[in-house]
Amino acid sequence: MSVQQEAGADREALEVWIDQDLCTGDGICAQYAPEVFELDIDGLAYVKGADDALLQDKGATTPVPLPLLTDVVDSAKECPGDCIHVRRVSDRVEVYGPDAE
Repeated sequence: MSVQQEAGADREALEVWIDQDLCTGDGICAQYAPEVFELDIDGLAYVKGADDALLQDKGATTPVPLPLLTDVVDSAKECPGDCIHVRRVSDRVEVYGPDAE
């Protein structure tokens, strides 16, 4: 399954984005899920697109592949900057991260 495939037809599709204003540059996300996250030369983390390129636009999202869901969720939980947001694609409700209920 490629990084760009969504969480799966039998599950809600999820997407992830990083708030660079809160990113501390620790790189924990890139350690947990290097297929999804990467640190740039500016020392901040970004999500990666289908072509493995960093998506540097503010609020840029990428689909969460089902095989990496646990790694992405662990990244959000362990992030010292509380800057990783995982939300449902259908209604944009955050399910993991600092704004999750």
